[in-house]
Amino acid sequence: MGRRMEMMRIISLCFFVLAAALTLSVQAAQVRSISERVYSAGQATRGQELYKAQCTECHGNAMEGVSGPPLVGEDFLANWSARPLTNLVDKIQKTMPFTSPGSLSRTQSIDLVAYILQTGKFPAGPTELSEGSLAQVTFPTAARTTATPALTSTGTSLPSPEGNLAELMRAIAFPNANIIFNTQLKDPGAQAKKELAKAPFDYVEWGATVYPGWLAIDQAAVALAESAPLLLTPGRKCQNGRPVPVDRADWKQYVAALVDVGKLAHQLSQKRDYDAFLEISEKLNDACANCHKVYRDKGGAEGSGATRCQ
Repeated sequence: MGRRMEMMRIISLCFFVLAAALTLSVQAAQVRSISERVYSAGQATRGQELYKAQCTECHGNAMEGVSGPPLVGEDFLANWSARPLTNLVDKIQKTMPFTSPGSLSRTQSIDLVAYILQTGKFPAGPTELSEGSLAQVTFPTAARTTATPALTSTGTSLPSPEGNLAELMRAIAFPNANIIFNTQLKDPGAQAKKELAKAPFDYVEWGATVYPGWLAIDQAAVALAESAPLLLTPGRKCQNGRPVPVDRADWKQYVAALVDVGKLAHQLSQKRDYDAFLEISEKLNDACANCHKVYRDKGGAEGSGATRCQ
C-alpha cells in the first residue's frame, strides 16, 4: 500500500512539472521582438504627426537627440535592452512632452512608439500595436559591455559614471554655485542663527543650522574646486545621449576655470572678509557662462550644433 502511494506521488509530481513546463513554453512563445512587424504603417503615420508637433524640439527631427536623449541608435536600444514595450509607452504617457507631462492619451503614446520603431528601421506589419500586446513585445537584448575604469594620475581607477552630465551639474555645480551667488545678497558672517521649527522635524532645515554662514561658503567652494575629476571622467553621457567631450581642449579649459574659481573662493572664504569675497560671484558667473554658451545654451551661435551637450 505504501509503495503504491509513493508511486502516485511521483506520478503527480511529474504531471505538475510537465504542466509547468508547458505553461512556460506557451508564455515564451507569446513574447515577440520589436523586429517582428508589431505595428502598422498607418499607426506610425499618426505617431509621426504627433512627434512633429510635440517632440522635435527636445529629441530632434531625426530623433537624434537635442536637449532630450536620442530615440534611435545603439544607445537607445541599450537603454531599453530586453524591456517590454509597455515600459516605453508608460514613460511617454506619464512624463512627456517635457512642457506638458501627462497630456498624451494612451493611444497617442502607443502611436508615438510605433513611429519610433519605424524610424529605428523596424518593419511594420498588417496589425496595429495594441494595449493587449505591449507586454508581450520586447526590445532586443543588447550586448553588455563593461566600461573600462578611468585611471587617475596616480594609476588608481575611478568607478564608472552613475549620472549623466545634467544630473551631475544639478547635484554639485548648481546648488553650490547658488550658495556662492547668494553672497551678493547676504553677508554670510551677519546671518542670524536659524531656529528650527519644533515640529515636524526636517533634516534639510536642521542641516542648514549645523553649517551656517561662512561654513556653508567653505563647503560650496570646496565642492566646486574638487569637481574636475567628475567632470572629466570618461564614459559619462550628456543628457542628450552624446558623450561628454572630456578630451576636447576647450572642455578641459572650462573645467579648469571652474576649479580655479572654486579654489580662490575657498581661500577668500577662509579669511571671512565679506568685501574681499564679493568679486567671486562675478568670476564664477563668467566661468559658468563661458562653458554654457558653447555646450549648454540652445539657439546661440556657439551653443547650437554638434558640440551641444546638456
